[in-house]
Amino acid sequence: MPNPRQIYMAPSILSADLLKLEEQVNQVAKNGADFIHVDVMDGHFVPNLTFGHNMVATLKRFVDIPIDTHLMISNPDMYIEAYAEAGSGILTVHQEVCTHLHRTLQAIRQCGMKAGVSLNPATNVNTLEDVIDELDLILIMTVNPGFGGQTFIPRSLDKIRAARNLIEASGRNIRLEVDGGINTETVAQVIAAGADTLVAGSAIFNKPDIVKAMQDIRTAGEKMLQ
Repeated sequence: MPNPRQIYMAPSILSADLLKLEEQVNQVAKNGADFIHVDVMDGHFVPNLTFGHNMVATLKRFVDIPIDTHLMISNPDMYIEAYAEAGSGILTVHQEVCTHLHRTLQAIRQCGMKAGVSLNPATNVNTLEDVIDELDLILIMTVNPGFGGQTFIPRSLDKIRAARNLIEASGRNIRLEVDGGINTETVAQVIAAGADTLVAGSAIFNKPDIVKAMQDIRTAGEKMLQ
């Protein structure tokens, strides 16, 4: 299995200090972040309540890099246009809540955004086989979604490998993103398994030097590509 050629960083503002949001987001954006990851939770699909499309619009006022929006909500179709208008570059929905996933992905792309699908730890990668041609990103949750700071689930490595195999078989340029428990200790494993885009929240924003923390994760991952 070939390793990805480049690592992309997507710091998650779920763990950022909201009183210093502009300062912290600018710090990572100007020092190597490829995306800003926004976790949208509705308190229904996941047991937490976080941001809405207004947060995306706020971020777009002071960063130029793409906003990577992850909808952990029960009715994502209702909000696709709102997130497009707010400035999301990538919109990721959960396979588990989309009754007509193919239609949802088409709607995302028609609004000018990249389309992603996220899989919970208990959801099999083969559920994406019939929508692979509509995908720009696959997000493997390496923890159960809902809260930051959780411990990485080792069995997720098998899912990352399966997702990489699915992408390679498709011949399409699809990013393979991982989210949950990503830090300098776990990053080598997920990169070796085939991931190329890393979401990290507490491992970046809970550190005294957030830029160094982000760069340390990237460096640890890049060692697997040498």
